[in-house]
Order: sequence, then C-alpha cells, then structure tokens
Amino acid sequence: MDNPEDPAFSCAGMQQQESKLVTPASLALDAVLVVLFFIYMYSVVSTHVPSKDHRMILLWGGLGSACLTGVFWLTVQMFRVVVRAQRAAARDPS
Repeated sequence: MDNPEDPAFSCAGMQQQESKLVTPASLALDAVLVVLFFIYMYSVVSTHVPSKDHRMILLWGGLGSACLTGVFWLTVQMFRVVVRAQRAAARDPS
C-alpha cells in the first residue's frame, strides 16, 4: 500500500473506450430478436415432440426452443463484436 504503483499495472496508460458497447437501443433490439426467435423455434420444435399430452409438448418444446434461443443470442453477440472490429479496422488502417 505504501509503495507506488507499478507502471506496468497502472490503468492510466490504458486506452479509454470511445463509446459505450451496450446501449439501451441495442438491448431492446436483442430482446425483441430473441423473443421472436424463441416463438418461431417453439412453433417448429413443438410439432416434433412425440407426445399427445399438451403439458409435455409445452415442456419439451419450450426446453428445446430455450437451448436454440441461447445459441442464437450468443450468435448475435458474436456478430456484433465482429462487425464492431471490422468497422474499427476500416477506420484505423494501421
């Protein structure tokens, strides 16, 4: 505590972010896309549940759709990161 900070671990030399990475608009868009994807996937998956019991169709259709929706959410986030990196590389051609 009494020793000065090592310059290698100092935050002062780190580059500050230019803009916020997550905005309320991007969160709202992601939420809408994820909900729409879940509804679409449920309509597809629930027809493939081998049961006549409505509760089992709801359960397994929902669980299958939730897994696929989680993968979709990860894909959307990875797509945003790649697009942001490509735009940054186009602006700074060094």
